[in-house]
Amino acid sequence: MKTYCVGGAIRDELLGLPVADHDWVVVGATPEQMVARGFRPVGKDFPVFLHPQTREEHALARTERKTGRGYRGFQVHFSPDVTLEDDLRRRDLTINAMARGEDGEIVDPYGGQRDLADRILRHVSESFVEDPVRILRLARFAARFSEFSVAPETHALMRLMVDLGEIDALVPERVWQEISRGLMEQHPSRMFEVLRACGALEVILPELARLWGVPQPTENHPEGDTGVHVMMVTDYAAARGFALPVRFAALLHDLGKGTTPAAELPRHPEHEQRSVRLVEEVSARLRAPLECQELAVLVAREHGQVHRALRLPPASLVELLERLDVMRRPGRLAGILEACEADYRGRLGYEAHPFPQARRLQDAAAAMRDVDAGAIALRVGPQAQQIQEAIHAARVAAVSAALGEAPGAGLQQAGK
Repeated sequence: MKTYCVGGAIRDELLGLPVADHDWVVVGATPEQMVARGFRPVGKDFPVFLHPQTREEHALARTERKTGRGYRGFQVHFSPDVTLEDDLRRRDLTINAMARGEDGEIVDPYGGQRDLADRILRHVSESFVEDPVRILRLARFAARFSEFSVAPETHALMRLMVDLGEIDALVPERVWQEISRGLMEQHPSRMFEVLRACGALEVILPELARLWGVPQPTENHPEGDTGVHVMMVTDYAAARGFALPVRFAALLHDLGKGTTPAAELPRHPEHEQRSVRLVEEVSARLRAPLECQELAVLVAREHGQVHRALRLPPASLVELLERLDVMRRPGRLAGILEACEADYRGRLGYEAHPFPQARRLQDAAAAMRDVDAGAIALRVGPQAQQIQEAIHAARVAAVSAALGEAPGAGLQQAGK
């Protein structure tokens, strides 16, 4: 019975990165022996045990055999005669197929150290094609290790998997799990670049895939291509360390531009309304968390108005902030402004431009919060419509006073 530390812990250690957690494989043991040593069984599909002291997971060495389509179509075999090399062979990438024994020696039967040095993401064996989740995992690792390239033979296998329809068997939960984790990496655009190159993006996110090749007015978008812009926006949100809902909103905010009639190009009139419908469809299909869905819809619908905030008079600012429901949900405004900041600065040459729209909306929201809605309701009486109108008028007056502007006058500024 031998225990090995395997997978990402070895990879990150060799790269000089912090090791968050450890995975362990036990060779030469039976479930009964593990229980006798105090390990607690927790695995459902194959034997996984919690260490009696550290509580870290220890799995028995195993092999897998393909029995059907999708990532669930596997038969797992485990026994004391399964070797460490057998177990490592079933893993996805060579850089994840290394182990360290109790003597400290690294076991690397498939060239993981070589591929780390060469900065290459390469599959371990032909069994890579058996699990479509591996396409998403590899793309996610490309977002984490952006200087790594995909081995040509691995790219060919991924394309084959797409052509064979294997990726169609992915369930929404697994797609969301990998996409959301990739969005939280340092360079999310690399994930979508890899998925697009092998054809997978057209299957799992066709609404996003169609943005490449769609032109935009170069006076506002020097980068031109809508797909390129969305990737710049998403990477900017990642570089600023924004939360997942903000990054998700940044990714989806311009989906409507992919459905602009050709006669309208390169302009995209009313793309916000089209984006809202597509964001709702994508969010529902991926079963994204409600917070992600709500923020993405609001940003898709209102990002144009946020960018025009310097030209909006106080009355229009109040209407915008009321639509965003920032009085009842004050924390929401920060996420919306972060996503819109990413949209504004995710353009060629705009990375360091000031974004004063955020301060103007923050100041307006602060002035609106100073209005005592309860006192107004008591003064006006029981009519709900009259109360609502009186509160709105008081908010407009408060914002006008705070900004030093007449209710119908706004600053002049070229918009996005």
